[in-house]
Amino acid sequence: MEGKRMRIQSESQPQSVILLTKIKDFTRALLSDLTNRRSPLILIDRFRSYCTLPNSNCFCASDCPCGKEILTLSRKTHAHRLVVMLRVLLIVQKLLQENKHSSKRDIYYTYPSVFLGESFNLLNQSMVDQAINDICILMQCSRHNLNVVSAGNGYNMRSHSTLENALCCQNFLNNNNNNSLIFTFLHIIMTCSNVFNWLIMGWIRFSEGERIYDCISSPNTAHPVPVYVEEVQDIISVAHYILVVEKESVFQRLANDQFCNSNHCIVITGRGYPDIPTRRFLRLLVDNLRLPVYCLVDCDPYGFDILTTYRFGSMQMAYDTKHLRVPEIHWLGAFPSDSERYSVPKQCLLPLTAEDKRKVEAMLLRCYLQREVPQWRLQLTLILQRGIKFEIEALSVYALSFLSESYIPSKIEGKLMM
Repeated sequence: MEGKRMRIQSESQPQSVILLTKIKDFTRALLSDLTNRRSPLILIDRFRSYCTLPNSNCFCASDCPCGKEILTLSRKTHAHRLVVMLRVLLIVQKLLQENKHSSKRDIYYTYPSVFLGESFNLLNQSMVDQAINDICILMQCSRHNLNVVSAGNGYNMRSHSTLENALCCQNFLNNNNNNSLIFTFLHIIMTCSNVFNWLIMGWIRFSEGERIYDCISSPNTAHPVPVYVEEVQDIISVAHYILVVEKESVFQRLANDQFCNSNHCIVITGRGYPDIPTRRFLRLLVDNLRLPVYCLVDCDPYGFDILTTYRFGSMQMAYDTKHLRVPEIHWLGAFPSDSERYSVPKQCLLPLTAEDKRKVEAMLLRCYLQREVPQWRLQLTLILQRGIKFEIEALSVYALSFLSESYIPSKIEGKLMM
């Protein structure tokens, strides 16, 4: 049993209708196998955003699968994975039928006893993530086509309020009284903590559904990045470039310095590793505005990994890389050489840990670095050779406004980026 190669876009039918048909065909085929006493075989294409063979003619980051995974009921782990996938598929079917949206966290708390498995780990949502990815591959679609979004904040979710999200696991809680308070409060806290996870400011105006984001009227005021990116339209901008910053602290520093007043730009932060809406929204802006994009991250292995996530995509979402990656992005800093160029004090330079070194060594093997951005790979090698790392904020040790008034403008004007 394998997902049919059917275009998700159709002029004659809405996306939801096509997906509902695919879901029906998939479940009917599964049911037919079971009723005829045949063990179903589910073939799932596998994709990857990179490999560790830089000299090979690989298909990484392409639309071509690099292999198939076979799920069978004869293996216990596969059987449980299929149960989880069918549970998620049932929720997705209802979302599509009712034209509602839900987050993966909401889905997780709908059947926590199923999704927790045997380990009973409250914070483990990896099975739901895997099920959603498997469904996207089988149905040949993106995650947003399933009406599944990354965040579950009451501010922007239209299908459930925060209270309704917490009550969705009521049946489970009634049967697990010892854990009811833990689940309820954990869910509410985790839900509320996701409000405004991703931020944008600058010279841009757009709408998402009925809501208008008018950043231009106050360019240094933070707005949330839209969750329903497919509904974004009427994009207007007078910006000269887009600046992506790794950390919220740097974003707030730029906002406090009124950076966008003297620099006509758009500033976005994913607050660390960017989620799907942030990456999709950035991809949308680049496609529509055709502006140069620069990325500012810490000079450490994790900052570099975040940079590559924006440009090349992540391994987990490799099947949807073409909608998420931004190959146009340029690395603005911080470079290893910046510590000497801008006289960063020694007390701000931190030694690489053993874990840092292992991460760098693993990243150096990624095929796309040597093939597409060899200069990035040289800088990563330099980080390993020097054995030190530093944060973006270390560049502002002598003046709080150094990033806004000197570092970023001089880098862009002098084209000191990679």
